[in-house]
Amino acid sequence: MDDSATVDPINPSVPPSGTGCVECESSGGWWFHLRRCAQCGHIGCCDSSPSQHASAHAGHEGHPVIRSFEPGEEWFWSYPEKQFYEGGPALAGPQHHPVEQPTPGPSGRVPADWTEHLNG
Repeated sequence: MDDSATVDPINPSVPPSGTGCVECESSGGWWFHLRRCAQCGHIGCCDSSPSQHASAHAGHEGHPVIRSFEPGEEWFWSYPEKQFYEGGPALAGPQHHPVEQPTPGPSGRVPADWTEHLNG
C-alpha cells in the first residue's frame, strides 16, 4: 500500500459508540449537544459543551469530520475546512441519540445554571 494514501474521513458502516458523550459518561459530566465522528463512530459533546470532547477526539485521533447526533439534524462538519455540509453518505444507525434523552443531558447531571457553563 502506498504510504501517501489517506484514510477516508467518513466510514458509513461504523455504528455510533453509544447514546451519549463517551468521556462525559465516564467522568460524570454533561453535554449540550452531541456529535458523531464520521470515521470511527465516537460520540462526543459539541464545542458549546463545557468539555468539547468531539473536537478533542478529532484533534487527538486525526479524524476530521463529524456529523450531528441530534434528532432532525443531518449535517456534517469538516474541522480542517471549517465548513458545514448538508447531506452526505448515510451512516450506520442509529442516526441520533434517543428522542427521549434530554438536551442538554444526560438527565440528572445537568446543573440548573447550565447556560452559564456553555462555551461561546
